[in-house]
Amino acid sequence: MNYIGSKLKLSSWIEDEVKKVAGADLSQKTFCDIFAGTGIVGRTFKKDVKKVISNDLEDYSFILNKNYIGNHTEIKDKEDFIAELNSLKPIESGFIYQNYCIGSGSDRQYFSDENGKRIDTIRIKIKEWRDENKIDENLYYFLLASLLESADKVANTASIYGAFLKHVKKSAQKDLILAPAYFELHANSHEVFNSDSNLLIKEIEGDILYLDPPYNQRQYGSNYHMLNTISKYDSFKPNGKTGLREYTRSSYCKKNAVNESFEDLIKNAKFQYIFLSYNNEGLMSEGDVKKIMSKYGKYDLQTKEYQRFKADKTENRNHTASMTYEYLHVLEKA
Repeated sequence: MNYIGSKLKLSSWIEDEVKKVAGADLSQKTFCDIFAGTGIVGRTFKKDVKKVISNDLEDYSFILNKNYIGNHTEIKDKEDFIAELNSLKPIESGFIYQNYCIGSGSDRQYFSDENGKRIDTIRIKIKEWRDENKIDENLYYFLLASLLESADKVANTASIYGAFLKHVKKSAQKDLILAPAYFELHANSHEVFNSDSNLLIKEIEGDILYLDPPYNQRQYGSNYHMLNTISKYDSFKPNGKTGLREYTRSSYCKKNAVNESFEDLIKNAKFQYIFLSYNNEGLMSEGDVKKIMSKYGKYDLQTKEYQRFKADKTENRNHTASMTYEYLHVLEKA
């Protein structure tokens, strides 16, 4: 998925830096990714650690991580369910088509008419199977994650869902084909949460805590509201031209609240090693972070220059990139 803030390009560097501090052998350690997003960092460490604890407040993130982190053993006949969902005849009465496709009269065009109908059809059938206990929780989240990623590939947006495009771009004209969201098999079980990080931190403990909070005023609940709507598939009145739903405004996106929330998280963390990914454009300055973390143990800082993803406002789903610095703040807690 094209995801703002994704650590895909940085995951190997993060892994190397964590192992320099916490040790090369992480096989008996618990790793927590508490602002997980699409779960790239948790997936990177899943193969190395005893347990991953993954968390994010956004529903689409929870579904992706229930699949990619929570699922760790083989799911029987999963491809057969994918094939059956792909063979369904599209309906016109679903929530996505009625509210987010131009053909329904909604004046919104997040998806082509046909793809909006297909999203509804597949989402309704997955819910029906779960309600009837035809599928278990593991298969349910595998199928939902597959739908989220497949829908994202044909979305008529400039990578984020803050607005739709006036004309249907080439990639959005392609038919939605449900592609399986394959996950990595692993002998150990893992935990996935859908909670406020500052509340969850008081209930969990482990060895390595990785933090990748929002770093500016961008609200993920707004920019990815369509993915949350597909995830929840509930009934509500879409708001305004863009059809937003109600969403949580993170304290990490507020200049007057971020420092206090961050210190509260660090103070309550029952983890020996804490790593914070942040960049040079964040609401907290390098000095702010150092001052807070240094109160609680031995502090260090690593930096890396890289190309940052930026959403493109043209009708092509290309992206622009600019060079920026990623900070990896390191704390060995006293």
